Amino acid sequence: MSTGPTVSVIMSVYNGEKYTPEAVESILAQTFGDFEFILIDDGSTDGSKAILENYANRDPRVRLISRPNKGLTKTLNEGLGLARGDFLARMDADDISLPQRFEKQVAFLREHPECVCVGARVLRVDPYGSPLSESDHKLTHEEIDHQLMEEGLGWAITHPVAMMRREPVATVGGYREQFKTSQDLDLWLRLAEVGRLANLPEILLKYRYHPESVGFTKFEEQRRVKSIILQDAYARRGRTPPPAWPKAIFTPLPIGEQLRRWARAALKANNRDVAKKHAVAALKREPLKIDSWRIALRVFVLG
Repeated sequence: MSTGPTVSVIMSVYNGEKYTPEAVESILAQTFGDFEFILIDDGSTDGSKAILENYANRDPRVRLISRPNKGLTKTLNEGLGLARGDFLARMDADDISLPQRFEKQVAFLREHPECVCVGARVLRVDPYGSPLSESDHKLTHEEIDHQLMEEGLGWAITHPVAMMRREPVATVGGYREQFKTSQDLDLWLRLAEVGRLANLPEILLKYRYHPESVGFTKFEEQRRVKSIILQDAYARRGRTPPPAWPKAIFTPLPIGEQLRRWARAALKANNRDVAKKHAVAALKREPLKIDSWRIALRVFVLG
């Protein structure tokens, strides 16, 4: 057991000034307070560094590192090397952890020593935080491992809501730095070979969709990398891969259609101001598209 805090929170920030304050505040507001918050400014060129410095000056639990850009995977391994807690909590700079996240995850890991990593269900939200849908994550090790192996579904445990035991993560070697994307899928597969995985049934994170996220900007690279990761996993386990995989590749919608869908979801959630923002953005992007005018008419006139 470590002599440091119970939990080490690891968050990388690269040009994240738009959403970082909400993400940081959600960690500092956790009902379970025995943690260190390792914030690594990965060479940001916007106002992220100043935002993080403000939090570091305000809360002694914050450990801020700022240096030139190295990329997410190397930054996560740097955070692992700095961590002193028995448990490692991931967090992303564009998401929001709900207040009882750490309390519930620490309790689960203490009650289930065979579990090396636990996630949770999440609420999908749009760029403004308006709700889209609730996830239906599988809960058991067998179901999660099946999704990882058969579908290449790194989402089987959502990365920014994962909490892991530090020692097993060290045993499997942390994140493999040759993977710039889908590093979570690769880590979950290797952790599943030394212990058990789980998700809590509660929603413990607001997972933000926005056009600048990796899922929107690097989905083609994810497809290539997942094939390599799965080939390695099948080889380690002495199994023959299925004839066609990976199946679970997120392919984003064209941005105009995505904006219109977000507008409809915001209307459903009675967030009319947010719906107006999406409708205007859709019109600006695709002014000749009849669907853009239809959603604008619905938002501004019909209600």
